[in-house]
Amino acid sequence: MGLAWLYLIVAGLFEIGWPVGLKLSQMPGRRILGFVLAVVCLGLSGVCLWFAQRTIPIGTAYAVWTGIGAVGTFLVGILFYNDPVSVLRILSATLILAGIVGLRLSHPLA
Repeated sequence: MGLAWLYLIVAGLFEIGWPVGLKLSQMPGRRILGFVLAVVCLGLSGVCLWFAQRTIPIGTAYAVWTGIGAVGTFLVGILFYNDPVSVLRILSATLILAGIVGLRLSHPLA
């Protein structure tokens, strides 16, 4: 895996952190911690995305970045925030993941 793809995966993982930070900020006594987490993760996610886009096309990078963030946040919601689980929700998240894998496989190593 190329360095650009590593940056993109890290960007996607930080993309999970900012909605989690916003959710955390809604809890009593956690407002500042949540906002700080959200802002830091958003900034780091953007910087890593910027590095990835030096090599990876913008459409591919954006789709993978948001896909990792969406599926990751979906899983965090289920595991830590008691979000609902259903076959359709799991199938839908799996389709997003399949799209991420497909975009990776369709792109030459960078």
